[in-house]
Amino acid sequence: MKHLLLATAFLAGAHGLAPAAEAATLDTVKQRGILSCGVSTGFAGFSAPDSQGSYRGLDVDYCRAIAAAVLGDAAKVRFVPLTAQNRFTALQSGEVDVLLRNSTQTFLRDASIGLHIGPVNFYDGQGFAVRRDAGVAKVADLNGATVCVAQGTTHEVTLGDTARARNIRFQPVVFERPDTMYTAFFAGRCDAMTQDASALAAAVSVAPNPADYMVVSETISKEPLGPFTRNGDDQWSNIVAWVHYGLVEAEEQGVTAANADEQAKGPNPVAQRLLGTSGEFGSRLGLDNRWMLNAIRAVGNYGEIFERNVGAQSPLKLQRGLNGLWSGGGLMYAIPYR
Repeated sequence: MKHLLLATAFLAGAHGLAPAAEAATLDTVKQRGILSCGVSTGFAGFSAPDSQGSYRGLDVDYCRAIAAAVLGDAAKVRFVPLTAQNRFTALQSGEVDVLLRNSTQTFLRDASIGLHIGPVNFYDGQGFAVRRDAGVAKVADLNGATVCVAQGTTHEVTLGDTARARNIRFQPVVFERPDTMYTAFFAGRCDAMTQDASALAAAVSVAPNPADYMVVSETISKEPLGPFTRNGDDQWSNIVAWVHYGLVEAEEQGVTAANADEQAKGPNPVAQRLLGTSGEFGSRLGLDNRWMLNAIRAVGNYGEIFERNVGAQSPLKLQRGLNGLWSGGGLMYAIPYR
């Protein structure tokens, strides 16, 4: 028995499994009575405080949806603004329960930093912002250009990869924080600025003279964005994942913030399972069976979240594109609730 226990401990350590005491995020959140959610320090459309200091954005709505699902109240969230440099450390250390900070999911981030990547909640690509009068129509036109880029991001790596692969010469100007990068670019310090295309659109929308700038249509990478949780806590990672799938499923089924209560009583069996009228889906995750009903009441379905924060109803006016439902040619596809 002693040898068996030692062998088990060795295997757990070798595979990076968290001890049982660390695998109880749900219990911690319930006991604390508030969700600690890591977000960006200011990213219009995704997570940024408004004029009253209240956080708004797509990632913020995901934080609120998780809080509603777990605690029954979307307001029970503490938003923790994190930089690109400290975001993963904050999650690893337990400072935050979940990271929803427009973070690109990559192989190394999944396999080497002790974190778990959740489903993609926004499909993006790295692009470039330039002045409209610069005569830049494609990436090749930036050969020899100075390019503002944020430190500690995948954008630095991709910029270098693109230069080597396409035999283009970039002169990177590296900044520790995105906000200082924006200030420098709009002050004319760089010929171009590179980041996720959605972030560039957000930055341009609040530029001193937005009409003077544009985001080049060509992108140079895949940037799948989504939540991160800690390894070794499958229950919590499943909750975060299934909140996303539930928001997408709600859009597929026509369930909205306004009609969720009515749909819960309707004849649609998928909506009944999703909203807790039939089955015991919430209890399998340690939650109330109305968990997704609470989440959808609070923030709406995925389409509502998208349009309100980054789509047609927002200053960014982004098209759904890859973020549309699969049934409309996009990539958003919910694992079935059955």
